[in-house]
Amino acid sequence: MLTRRHIRVKVMQCIYALIQSKDDSLEKQEKFLKYSIDSMYTLYLLMFSLLTELHQLAEKHVNHATKKYMASEDDNFPQRDKFLKNKLLQQIVSNESLQKEFSKRKLQNWYLNDEYVKLIFKDMIASDIYKNYMLSSTNSYQKDKDVIISLYKEVIAPNEKIYEYFEDDRLTWIDDIPIVNTFIFKQLKKVKEDAPDGFFLPRLLKDEEDMVFAKELLTKTLLKNTEWEKEIEGKTPNWDKDRIAEIDYILLKMGICELLNFSSIPEKVTINEYLEIAKEYSTPKSSIFINGILDKLVKEYKAEGKLQKIGRGLL
Repeated sequence: MLTRRHIRVKVMQCIYALIQSKDDSLEKQEKFLKYSIDSMYTLYLLMFSLLTELHQLAEKHVNHATKKYMASEDDNFPQRDKFLKNKLLQQIVSNESLQKEFSKRKLQNWYLNDEYVKLIFKDMIASDIYKNYMLSSTNSYQKDKDVIISLYKEVIAPNEKIYEYFEDDRLTWIDDIPIVNTFIFKQLKKVKEDAPDGFFLPRLLKDEEDMVFAKELLTKTLLKNTEWEKEIEGKTPNWDKDRIAEIDYILLKMGICELLNFSSIPEKVTINEYLEIAKEYSTPKSSIFINGILDKLVKEYKAEGKLQKIGRGLL
């Protein structure tokens, strides 16, 4: 689920949080890193549980409509309960492994904040995506899958109220939600009608090496902070430290640390990863600045024999 780039972003966030809080406790930052990574999985499950909550609300909506004596918009649809019978939604709602995980983690966020579910449901049934689906007389797994993907992409994922809720609930989630939404979108596109229960519960990390990489990158960047600062100062003689964007400074230190301490990661991979992170999290010119510094250092390290790279490397 998480790539090495996501892990680098998590380390960057931890270092930034440490600078802001002025807390130099390495142990505390390691715990925060693990918590931040683990909480991404909770967010992933929460977004999936939102689909089950929408299904439950749709069921109440249909049951209420059948008891009405007055005509409603639902009466215009050939199958009033078509959304309830959506095959992909049924697959998610009836997934025992997924439901057990919701229960195990006590995910009651939507139950305790059901106004958000109602807002999204209202937006959903007002959308042309929903209306066109409900008016269609054709039924197939692919059609059902397509409408859930479209609703997730166009209605659920961009919902500003959800962003506001997550921003208030957990500090790291506001940065995590685009990553989680992208992953869920890919999962929904890949799912098949005969997918096993475990399909919706992917591993958070590819293997234990990813967590080792995260911890080592954090600790080695922080423990040799003064050394990395000197490396940067040597390549930016005309720049005052205060003129360098804080995120750029952190990314440069991480990049130098990675170049000199992670022999299995090719220098081109390291440079490219930090350029891409800078494009997303820093200033428009940051990637050019960072590329210039790291490129100079790579040439220098190679000439001095400091750059020892082995193997094919990992992203």
